[in-house]
Amino acid sequence: MPTVSLSLHALAGLPLIEPGDDLADIIATALNESGLGLHEGDIVVVAQKVVSKAEDLYVDLDTVRPSAQALELAAKLGKDPRHVEVVLDESAEIVKVGPNVIVAAHKLGFVMANAGIDESNIEHGSSGRVLLLPRDPDGSARLIKERLDRSFGISCGVVINDSFGRPWRNGVVGVALGAAGMPALLDRVGADDLFGRKLKVTEIAVADEIASAASLLMGQANEGLPVVLVRGFRETAPARPAAALIRNRERDMFR
Repeated sequence: MPTVSLSLHALAGLPLIEPGDDLADIIATALNESGLGLHEGDIVVVAQKVVSKAEDLYVDLDTVRPSAQALELAAKLGKDPRHVEVVLDESAEIVKVGPNVIVAAHKLGFVMANAGIDESNIEHGSSGRVLLLPRDPDGSARLIKERLDRSFGISCGVVINDSFGRPWRNGVVGVALGAAGMPALLDRVGADDLFGRKLKVTEIAVADEIASAASLLMGQANEGLPVVLVRGFRETAPARPAAALIRNRERDMFR
């Protein structure tokens, strides 16, 4: 049996992304300058933060007027009530409130801390600002993929990743918010195991696993490596968006 391998390459030298920047063109330039290029079947993992920056999803906190609910939660948590109001605005449901954190169901379905509202690794300006999640992460991934495909004459995959905490384990891991050109969720029901037994319920969160691997190179602080090339992954299953990874509330045993 041949050796199976996967390689990951963080792209160095990307500029700080500003609103309106052509992110796909910046990534294509970095791929060419690195000498790696882009091959058929490669996957490009892009940090959510740079996608949101390019899409100008900043909120100036001076423009936010906290509601009574935001003021109450902020007093309990010791948070800026304006920040809390933005979390409420982006949420479909507040799931749990704990020490210095609001676990929220984002309008897109992600259950995460503070509805993904973030203040790290952004320029805050004179009055402070926060950054929202992309409005359509699968659509953002699809647009980047289409541009990269045209630039290199191939078909690639794109994953937009972010860092999530988990209810029963410490630490954050990379998770796919958006995906295009790859099976974000791979259905293995009916496949044989090593002993010929049919798998009954197995689904693999492929995009999450790719996102998490890329996060090891991206880092969480001042590394400045928001794009990772993943080479060697091969899967012929039909493409599925990252939205397929979100569990319906009806199947959520813990909410």
